[in-house]
Amino acid sequence: MRGTRADRVRAGLVSTAVTGLLLSGCSSEFDSAAPETEEPAASASTSAAPTTWPYLGTPLAGGDATQPVLVVKIDNTSRAAPQEGLGQADLVVEELVEGGSTRLAAFFQSAYPDEVGPVRSMRATDIGIVPSDGSTTIVTSGAAQRTIARIDEAGIPFVEEGAPGFSRAADRAVPYNLVADLTEIEPTAAGGDRPADYLAWGESDAYAAGTPATEIDVRFSPDHTTSWELDGEQYVVDDAFSADGDGFSADTVLALEVDVVDAGYLDPAGNPVPESVLEGSGTATVVHGGRAVAATWTKASPSASLALTTSDGAVLTVPPGRTWIELVPSGTGSVDVG
Repeated sequence: MRGTRADRVRAGLVSTAVTGLLLSGCSSEFDSAAPETEEPAASASTSAAPTTWPYLGTPLAGGDATQPVLVVKIDNTSRAAPQEGLGQADLVVEELVEGGSTRLAAFFQSAYPDEVGPVRSMRATDIGIVPSDGSTTIVTSGAAQRTIARIDEAGIPFVEEGAPGFSRAADRAVPYNLVADLTEIEPTAAGGDRPADYLAWGESDAYAAGTPATEIDVRFSPDHTTSWELDGEQYVVDDAFSADGDGFSADTVLALEVDVVDAGYLDPAGNPVPESVLEGSGTATVVHGGRAVAATWTKASPSASLALTTSDGAVLTVPPGRTWIELVPSGTGSVDVG
């Protein structure tokens, strides 16, 4: 495992608290004349701990929101079929990679499948996708050295092939045969505190007033378009690469137009590696319940929270549920809703 781990040590605080209690006990034992005082009433303004999943916005229902978040980098080409484990992800981000293809960053916290893949390498784009608060670990086959250096500098932990939990499937060709068992990786991953909500979860009247959206075409490049269609109350991908019954059904599809820059190196085939910059602001299309809402996204820094606002400047919340985020190249990509 590479990168940082969340500091769970609280010994100093515990020691201080215990010492205080002992001194208090001694004082009451030897000073019998001390007047009795009433305990102050608990503040009514004390906020309760969140009771929802940070990447779903749905009730915990007995789950633990402080357990580690694992972000698996998954191939998203026809050669990767069938993808495994995607159907149990809480949230997925699709990003452009070299050659006009895309790759997925699938977030797992409410469930840890024992087979997820094919696992592929990290990109610098992941710095803006994955929180650097120590709660989240990237699961990856590895990365170019300059990407590893940038991921390390950002303070994002990752675990790569060679660590417990990785295996190669005998019935698949390299490099599309690397599979991760998240039940084995989770015990060694970073965690300890509940992550901040990835999106501002909540219902909004803005969707009822949105434009009809039963189909969505998200064009990343001349060679790749992700097409969604409404199936009941959720959106599914046409011609998905996932295994039968293991596809990701999205309650919300969030398309963000982002700047794409040159990451500064070539892949083994000689293709320039792109970097999508999830920082700053841009236009967004939020699709939910058969309706699309135009919005603006803002993110003050790679590690900051993602915020959405409507055309009149009001905060746009995302309904709780499973969300798929598309990082659409500004200027060369497109989002068509119908």
